[in-house]
Amino acid sequence: MERRELSLRTGSRRITDVTDQCAAFVAEVGGDGLLHVFLPHATAGLALLETGAGSDEDLADHLDALLPRDDRWRHRHGSAGHGADHVLPAFISPSLTVPVDDGALALGTWQSVVVVDANADNPDRTLRLSFLPG
Repeated sequence: MERRELSLRTGSRRITDVTDQCAAFVAEVGGDGLLHVFLPHATAGLALLETGAGSDEDLADHLDALLPRDDRWRHRHGSAGHGADHVLPAFISPSLTVPVDDGALALGTWQSVVVVDANADNPDRTLRLSFLPG
């Protein structure tokens, strides 16, 4: 199995596209198999999403409605509403798997691999990529 760990800075971006980093990794290792993508964080997740056509903004808006940033959360350290960040991975998993065909991600036409991160308290993230050859 081939592995790579990447550092990301999400900053104020709620949705960060990491498709290019994933594609570069599988192109380098080549062949057929599975790419496993994992975020070792308790407050962020990964999704397959169409970006640039409004879906990323729609997701961010609906996360705000589902997980409001107020004082209702029992988990209360950090910025206001930080408890919502700890609930997010129950809805948006911190891992996903993508098929790889001949060194290329086998994504649908409009699919991108994105990090979903509403936690402004920790903008530094680690992305773990693992390639399991087929």
